[in-house]
Amino acid sequence: MPAETLTLPPSVTDRAFARLLEIAEETGDARALRVAVEGGGCSGFQYDIRLDDPATDDLVLEKGGARVVIDPVSLPLLTNAVIDFTEELIGARFTIQNPNASSSCGCGISFSM
Repeated sequence: MPAETLTLPPSVTDRAFARLLEIAEETGDARALRVAVEGGGCSGFQYDIRLDDPATDDLVLEKGGARVVIDPVSLPLLTNAVIDFTEELIGARFTIQNPNASSSCGCGISFSM
């Protein structure tokens, strides 16, 4: 009998929360980071990551005053995902490690399921 996989909401790393606090301090914009999934992109789905105000039906993940919000339509596609912030030679950005994605394109924004 196969082991059951727990269905959990996305998690946010301390590094991502810290970067959100830095952005708020640098810009004076303390809005939440919205992580959404939309149809499109080169692999079928794409992430929409931007600063936004929470809606009443959003899941709000919060730590130390920094917030990440996810709409109820995107939430099932982000089950067990990890939202992080990375700094690489090519630049710094918020990233999503999504175990539900069967493949993704090189840009890290587009994926398929």
